Amino acid sequence: MEKKLYIVRCGEVALKGMNKPYFERILLERVIKAISCFDDAEAKWIDGLMFVRVPASVPEDDVIAKCVRVFGVASVSPAVEAPKDIDEIGRLAAEMMQQIIDEEGVHTFKVKGKRADKSFAIESPEIGRIVGAIILKKCKVLSVNVHDPDVTVTVDVRREGAYIFRDKIKGFGGLPLGTNGKGLILMSGGIDSPVAAFMMAKRGMSIEAVHFHSYPYTSPRAQKKVEELVKVLAGYMGTVRMHVINLLPIQEQIVQHCPEDETTLLVRRFMMRIAEQIALKNNDMMLITGEDLGQVASQTAEALVVTDSVVTMPVMRPLIAMDKVDIMDKAREIGTYDISIQPYEDCCTVFLPKHPVTKPKLARIEQSESALDVKALVDAAVASEEIIDIRP
Repeated sequence: MEKKLYIVRCGEVALKGMNKPYFERILLERVIKAISCFDDAEAKWIDGLMFVRVPASVPEDDVIAKCVRVFGVASVSPAVEAPKDIDEIGRLAAEMMQQIIDEEGVHTFKVKGKRADKSFAIESPEIGRIVGAIILKKCKVLSVNVHDPDVTVTVDVRREGAYIFRDKIKGFGGLPLGTNGKGLILMSGGIDSPVAAFMMAKRGMSIEAVHFHSYPYTSPRAQKKVEELVKVLAGYMGTVRMHVINLLPIQEQIVQHCPEDETTLLVRRFMMRIAEQIALKNNDMMLITGEDLGQVASQTAEALVVTDSVVTMPVMRPLIAMDKVDIMDKAREIGTYDISIQPYEDCCTVFLPKHPVTKPKLARIEQSESALDVKALVDAAVASEEIIDIRP
């Protein structure tokens, strides 16, 4: 069966020194898993590049879409393989250019030569000149433009052969999933938390999620919205386990016994306690939130200090210094934005105070909490846990 070649490049993995073989092995496993949906697909490392071969009948866009979603992949190029003979390289490059002309009507080009194999007699600039001359001879409508060409053709001569490609389709980069432990994301139905989960996964962290609801004040459709968000994330991460917690009994106790302006912050402290218990039970190394400094009352510097004081586990906030518009752009890029803006309420909107405290004092918050049986409330909430495994 004829196969088409794709060159997959790693980004940061290439800089890992003594640990590089470990990261390369995990990245290869992730790519093989991603392309396993295609019959007779294969991938292997050769001289720092990953070579993916998939039956030519599989649409190119489908293969690229699978590869660029793998964290650790910097770019992907559909490529033509050629023997290390300059005339044959030129012939195949001209065939590729003619196909591009037929499909896109381009007029200008340049050829970039790369000689990774120094035993090859022709140096890099000369490779570009010779192959460019062959293309000009065979493709009469083209002219050379070295500064702003319609198409740049790269010829990469390596030890095992020569490779001709045009595009470098950008991947997300980062590190292969699973190379940096496991974390638990507090997942709301908003814009921020899915982006935070994505960004930590991009750094190699496996992700679980915990979602809080306040049924019947929040509808089942609100939870379905969160499940849809996690399903999008699962397209990058594989199956994501989501822990669902009923927060309403805690909220009712806080509203009944504590100052109104502290409600949001007190609820947040309970969320962190519950999340930590779930994380410890499931061997998660840290908590992850979508908080962005100063975005809302519970995300001021003072509020974050008070919130973190109830847990001993590290709390990662990958969005902490981002502008909201940048977070929204990232949400659009990864495919969660349109789901996040659906108008279904979440537990944070239940019993929302008119004037929430923005500069809380820890001693005062702890005094307010003394009116509650904190341990019993946390234990009951954890006991209410429902577990859902969400697959791509």
